[in-house]
Amino acid sequence: MSKRRMATTRTAEGDRTAARRRGTMLADDACPACGTVMRERRARLTFRVNGEDVVVPSAHHLRCAKCGEVVLRLDEARQLRKSAFEIYRSRYGLLSAVDIRALRERLGLTQAALARLLRLGGNTVSRWEAGRNVQTAAMDVLLRLIRDLPGSLEYLRRHAA
Repeated sequence: MSKRRMATTRTAEGDRTAARRRGTMLADDACPACGTVMRERRARLTFRVNGEDVVVPSAHHLRCAKCGEVVLRLDEARQLRKSAFEIYRSRYGLLSAVDIRALRERLGLTQAALARLLRLGGNTVSRWEAGRNVQTAAMDVLLRLIRDLPGSLEYLRRHAA
């Protein structure tokens, strides 16, 4: 997908809210840019993960045949994000959300305690475990060191917190 199309990808709910504020009402399947009826499609879309564009080969969305506008319904936007995260994790061999949670629980740490040890924001580990964000490769290596290298957790407790 071109940069122009990435920049114009919208969610249907946000467009209807904006239309209401302007005093107009669009049909559910109307293009927010030109008003033409949009068609459901399944095609390649791009989603940015950790600063990198990830191509999702078969993403469901609405596309305007007249102007090319792309609109994602809320559930389609969530699925696009989830698929992009899975592709990114697979591409770089990163720990899954389930793996991160299992590691943290095995170590007997709360999400907040693990975040402090890794010098992260309070909600970062929660987002990783819920699949709402993906850890960087550097954080993945640090998580694997904690998992695989005896004494690394104690070292972090002494030096990081």
